[in-house]
Amino acid sequence: MDLSLLRTFVTVHRAGSFTRAAALLGLSQPAVTSQIRTLERQLGRPLFLRQARGVTPTTMGDELAHRAAPHLDALVEITETGITQEGGVRTLHLAGPPEFTALRALPALTPLVAQGLAVRTSFHGTTEEILDGLAAGHHDLAIATARPRGGLLVSTPLCDEEHVLVAAPRWAARLSPEVLLSKGAVVLEQLPVVEVHESLPFVSRYWASVFETKPATAATVIAPDLRAVRDSAASGAGLAVLPRYLCEDALRGGWLVALLDPPVPPLRTYFLVARTGTLALSPLARVHEELLRAAGNW
Repeated sequence: MDLSLLRTFVTVHRAGSFTRAAALLGLSQPAVTSQIRTLERQLGRPLFLRQARGVTPTTMGDELAHRAAPHLDALVEITETGITQEGGVRTLHLAGPPEFTALRALPALTPLVAQGLAVRTSFHGTTEEILDGLAAGHHDLAIATARPRGGLLVSTPLCDEEHVLVAAPRWAARLSPEVLLSKGAVVLEQLPVVEVHESLPFVSRYWASVFETKPATAATVIAPDLRAVRDSAASGAGLAVLPRYLCEDALRGGWLVALLDPPVPPLRTYFLVARTGTLALSPLARVHEELLRAAGNW
């Protein structure tokens, strides 16, 4: 049996779609469809049920995937390093949010860099775009704020970050904790807001968790980097919601003040994501292990 047919089959099984599998394999959708039909003719059984959105494996399809996928992943282990070789140096291609990757992940990889690992980072795109790039082989490893679905990618919870509502002292001096607890959302919406996007992703998440409502305000300052949001808020531009690790020094130094201390603070989980089967490769496994070890202290 042609191994390329099995590779296409496993990719379709994991992707749940001929279209998505074709993009991941660098093939046209008709080519993928033709390969699956060829495999089905050889086996004499249908492997997928075509639906309006994607495909669903038949019992035969699930059984074949269960038997074939581990062996194909093992072949990948033999033929790929999992971390590319550039100029004789092992190079990790890592994607993730710029602030977290810069302040958490990259410092954690310093011991491996000292042992010869080179790192190339990518900060571009949404979480969905980063995961698509990982599935397509553009990255070796990704740090994401959402758990991927399907069988193409595997994820491990890395750490939780606490979100803090902050403002410069001059704004905080106008707000008492008692007023905030009783009329928090209404009062806060009279203040200017600093955010990373017009959709107010951080403020909206905080409002939903703490006040059980949506913010009825718009951002005054938009800066697509949380470090810029932090510094703008510290200068007095308005309130902001920030990860605690990013504003801890500013809170200790008095440049920012936490406006609330809710009993259950809003949290966001980061996931360490790799392509299915690649964590068996020792270089990538070492990076994965080092990041998980470091995350225990974050």
